[in-house]
Amino acid sequence: MVSGDKPQQRKTKKGDWSKAKANEFLAALSATCNVTEACRQSGVPITTAYRRRKADAAFRAGWIEAIGSAYQRLELALLDRAFNGTEKVVTKRDGSEERMREYSDQLGLHLLKLHRGTAIEAAPENEPENIDEIRDKLFAKLERLRQREEARGPGE
Repeated sequence: MVSGDKPQQRKTKKGDWSKAKANEFLAALSATCNVTEACRQSGVPITTAYRRRKADAAFRAGWIEAIGSAYQRLELALLDRAFNGTEKVVTKRDGSEERMREYSDQLGLHLLKLHRGTAIEAAPENEPENIDEIRDKLFAKLERLRQREEARGPGE
């Protein structure tokens, strides 16, 4: 470099990475729970995002946190929909409209299935009374898990 010359700065490209770019991507991922959309919103190529996740532990932790946050919001929205239904507008033959609440039995049944084990464990009659009972329940659960793993067989 000749004295007096300023160092040249490389122009940033669309796929260049910075802390701000990572934060923008993670915010979009948290908002959408969709990697493709987060990449589009932040201007990061999908391959760059996945490469970064593989190479950067802090970014990977942020990715996991963003997905977890989005998942929690999605779960709350689905629970709200299951409990409160969604408004549906029905147009009658005479052209008038009627609003009604529609409840998804499929969604409700799926949520029941997902949380059944937790609900059963939380029931007051299922609460262990002493340490021996807690230990027995824990060993029984571990034995069920061991049997399930044995039933799967090696390599599954």
